[in-house]
Order: sequence, then structure tokens, then C-alpha cells
Amino acid sequence: MAETYITRAGYQKLQEDLKELKSQKKGLSHDIDEARQKGDLKENAEYHSAKEKLGEIMGRIAKIEDQLSNARMIDDLKFKTGEVQIGARVKLQEKASKEEFEWTLVGPAESDPLSGRISVNAPLAQGLLGHKVGEEVSVDLPAGKKLFKILETAPGV
Repeated sequence: MAETYITRAGYQKLQEDLKELKSQKKGLSHDIDEARQKGDLKENAEYHSAKEKLGEIMGRIAKIEDQLSNARMIDDLKFKTGEVQIGARVKLQEKASKEEFEWTLVGPAESDPLSGRISVNAPLAQGLLGHKVGEEVSVDLPAGKKLFKILETAPGV
């Protein structure tokens, strides 16, 4: 798997989530053992429910462990002043409407558009990466091509 960009806070959150999931896994393993002792497993709903939940948790554990093992801290990257890059807070203006937007570019695991954090894999971020303050950039978005002017950048994480 490729590197996953993540903030130090995001990394710590994933570690906490992993710890919680491992705790749940232990509890479910105990539940499975208890259900197994009740006899016939074919019609034991508790057993089947616990096994299904355990499978889901194991999948989530594997995903988080993979993210953590491939994590690269955004906080450790050198910020290039005036350039759009991962970890940057970017202020832009959509040229046609003159509307201004502000986004922080983060790794996919921390993307939350409602909080102003978009993934570097998002079409908008992909179109802006590497460009500098003052540049006008045409970006291919799902809704069509749009022209943006980069107004400012700053460390965002």
C-alpha cells in the first residue's frame, strides 16, 4: 500500500481506535467461547452474531494497522511558503462567481469536507497541488472545469 499522509493528531486517534477495537475483540472472543459452551452451534444466534461482529472488528483492525504502518506524518514535512501542498491551508477564489473558499489539504483518513479538510486525492486538491499563490489554475471537477485563483497558503496542521 502507498504512503498514507496523516497528522500527528490523526495518527494518535487511529492508535486510540485500534486500542478500543482490540479491547472489543477480546470481549467478543469471550462471548464466542461462552456461546460455544451452550451446545449446538447451528441454531445458536448468540454465537453467530458474535462471530459476525468479530469478523467486522478484525477487518477494521487490519485496515487501521495498514494505515498506521504506511503513515507519513504531515507535521514532519517541510512547508514551502506560498505553495499548495499536503498539510497546507489554502484560500482560493472561484473566478466566475468570485466566491472564496478555504480548505486544508489532508490525507484521505482525515478528510472531512464539512470541517474544511479535503483529501489530497480529491479532484480539487489534485488540481491545485504544486501551484503557487497568485496563480490561476483550471481544475477538472466532477461538475466541470473551474478556474480558481490561489489567494494564500499557510501551514494548516
